[in-house]
Amino acid sequence: NNRNSFTEIPQTEPSNNDNTEGSAEQASRDSSIADDQINCCNKMAAPPPRFVFFVVFCITIGGLLFGYDTGVISGALVVIKDEWNLSNTQQEFIVGGTTLGAIAGGLFSGVFADRWGRRIITFLSSLVFILGALIMTFSNHYSVLIGGRVVVGLGVGAASMVVPMYIGELAPKEFRGRLVTLNVLAITGGQLIAYLIAWGLTDVHNGWRWMFAISAFPAALQLCCLPWLPESPRALIQHDQDGKARVVLQRIYGSKVPESIVDEELESMRQAMRTEGASRYRDLLHVVNFKPLIVACVLQLMQQFSGFNTAMYYSATILKMAGFSSTKSATQFSIAIAATNMIMTIVAIAIIDRFGRRKLLLISFVGMIVGLILLGIAFIFIVGLVKITKDNCAGYVKCGACTLDDRCRWSLGSGVCAFKDDIAFGDLTNICDSATTRDRAGTWLALASLIFYVALYAVGLGNVPWLVQSEIFAQGIRSKAGSIATATNWMSNFVISVTFLTMTQQITASGTFWLYAGILFIGLCFVVVMVPETKGLKLEDVQKLFTRPVRSFFTRGGASSLPKPGGDENNGDSHNGAEFSDANNTAGNATGSNGYVRRNVRSVSNDTATSALLNSSTNSTNSRSNRDH
Repeated sequence: NNRNSFTEIPQTEPSNNDNTEGSAEQASRDSSIADDQINCCNKMAAPPPRFVFFVVFCITIGGLLFGYDTGVISGALVVIKDEWNLSNTQQEFIVGGTTLGAIAGGLFSGVFADRWGRRIITFLSSLVFILGALIMTFSNHYSVLIGGRVVVGLGVGAASMVVPMYIGELAPKEFRGRLVTLNVLAITGGQLIAYLIAWGLTDVHNGWRWMFAISAFPAALQLCCLPWLPESPRALIQHDQDGKARVVLQRIYGSKVPESIVDEELESMRQAMRTEGASRYRDLLHVVNFKPLIVACVLQLMQQFSGFNTAMYYSATILKMAGFSSTKSATQFSIAIAATNMIMTIVAIAIIDRFGRRKLLLISFVGMIVGLILLGIAFIFIVGLVKITKDNCAGYVKCGACTLDDRCRWSLGSGVCAFKDDIAFGDLTNICDSATTRDRAGTWLALASLIFYVALYAVGLGNVPWLVQSEIFAQGIRSKAGSIATATNWMSNFVISVTFLTMTQQITASGTFWLYAGILFIGLCFVVVMVPETKGLKLEDVQKLFTRPVRSFFTRGGASSLPKPGGDENNGDSHNGAEFSDANNTAGNATGSNGYVRRNVRSVSNDTATSALLNSSTNSTNSRSNRDH
C-alpha cells in the first residue's frame, strides 16, 4: 500500500559475540525477504491470467457496440438523406438522437451501478442495444428513426460509463492502462466495422436497414458471455461481500501470486472504503472529490469540442465537400480514416503504461491543433472562405461551396451553380470533380490532414479521458462522478453534432475547423496546469495526487513533483515521545520509552523489484553498522 510499516521487536542487550551472530542471522533473513519481494514483484509483472483477458473481451463488446452505433450513421446518413430528402437540421438531429439518449444513459447508469453493480448495468445495456437496433431497422418514418437512435443512445451512454470503470476495477495496476485502453480499441474497431459494412451496403436496396440490424448481433454475444463475468471486487466489498471479492481477486492475479498479496490488496480496498465513505452527489463538492471531477469533466469536454466526432459522424459528408466524386468513394476514404483511428489506438495501448497518460495528452493536443489548421487551409482551396447563405446560387463560384447549399446544384458542363430545380441546365449534380490542380491539391491535403488529425487524437485524447476517469475518483463516489463526466462528454457531443453543418454554412468550413483548434489550445493549457500523472499507482492511491496544491503541477516535468508511482512516502513519526528520523532514506532505528526498537520494513507490495533490492541493500548496511558498533 506504498507506506512504510513498522514492526516492534523487543530490545535486548546482547554481548559482542551474540550481537555479531544475531546480525549475521538478521542479514540472512533480510536477504531472504528481499528475494521473496523480487519473486513477488516478478510474478505481479508477468502477464495477467487468461481469465482476465476473457473478462475484458466480454466487457469491451459494449465498447464495440458504442463504436459501431456511433460510426454506422456516417455511411447510412448519406443514403437516408437522399431517400427521405432530409434537410441539414434533420440530419443533425438523426446524428444527435443517439447523443441525447447517451446523456441520460450516462447519468442514470452511475446511480444504478452503485446500487446493482457493474455486471447488471452491462446486461441492461446489451438489451437496450438490441431493442434500439430493431426499432431503427424497421423504422418507416423520420421520427421513428430518431426514436430508435435515442434508445440506442441509452445503451451507448451506459456502456461508455460502466465499461472503463468495470475494467479499471478488475485490472491489475501494472496493466490497467493497457486493459482499459482496450475498450477504446473496441470502440475504434466498431467504427471501422461500421464503415466497412456501410461501404459494402451503400448501393444495396434498403442497405441502411441492414447496417442498423447488424448491431444487434454483438449485443447478443455479450448476453451469452455474461454468466461467466464476475462482479468488480470493489463493488462486492461495497456491498459487504468480502468473501466473493477475495475469490475474484485470486482469479485476477492468478495462482502464482502469494495469498498475502491478495489479502493486502483486499485490506487496502477495505481501508479505502472506511476512509472515503462518500456516497452522495453532494459529496462531490468536497475539495478532494471536486478537483478530480473538474479534471475528468474538462477532459471529456475537450474530447468532444476537438471536433473529432464530427469527423467520424460526417466523414463521408466532409470528404464529399472536399471533392471526392461520389458517395462510394467518400465512404471508401472514410474507411481509411477509421482504420487510422484503430491502428493508432493499438499504438497507444502499447505505450500508455510506459509513457504515461499526461505526456500522451500533451502530444495529442499539439498534433490535433496542427491537423485542424491544415484542414482549414485545405478547405480554402476547395470551398473558399464563403458563407453558405447567399440569396442566389449563382453567387457560388466553387462547386464545393455550391453543393453545401441544399437549394443548389453544380452544372458540370457550364461550371456554374444554379438552383437544383432550374430547367435551364440538364447536368446539375451535387458531386464535385477536382478539375484543377489547385482543387486536387486541396482535396488530397484535406484527406492527409484529416488522417493526421485522427491519428493524433487516437494516441491521446481519444483514450486518456476514459482511462483517467476510471482512475482518479475515490471508490465511494466513483460511479456517481463517472456518470457526471460521461454525461458531460455526451452533452458536448450533442452540441457539436447538431451544430457542425450549420457552422460550416455560417462561419465556413475552414472557420469551423480553426474554432476547434482554438478550443484545443485552451485544453492544452488546462492539461499543463491541472492534469497529474497516474500511471503505476493503485486506484486507492491516485486520489492523493489531488490533495496537493495546484502550483505543484507547474514544476518542471509537470506532475513530476507528485509522489512517484510505486514509491514510498517518507513521513516523520513518533512513538511514545520517540522521534523517528529518515533523513538519509535508510531504515534507521529509534528507541522509545517502552524499551522497543522499531524497524522500518518496506511492504512486500512494492511496485518494482528495484524497491526490494534497495531495501535489501539498506538492511545489509544496518547489519554492518551493528557489527561495527
